[in-house]
Amino acid sequence: MPDKVLDDLFHDTLKDIYYAERQILKALPKMARGAQSDHLRQAFEKHRDQTETHVERLRQVFSTSSASPPAARLARPSTASSKRAKR
Repeated sequence: MPDKVLDDLFHDTLKDIYYAERQILKALPKMARGAQSDHLRQAFEKHRDQTETHVERLRQVFSTSSASPPAARLARPSTASSKRAKR
């Protein structure tokens, strides 16, 4: 597989993961507010803190690569990575 295709697949996958982590980060506070127990609420809050770390690390990866994180309003999962993976 040519290097360009691997780079594209890598960057598309990073963008997909970044999008998913951002969606989770948006949903976790709502889930914590709706939790029926303190233990579950605390677990959601802890997961939110961990997810913030994941997002920051992804931004660091983007800063060291030739790709950039998708703009928040334009962020959508990439179908290109799944199409390339099937080849």
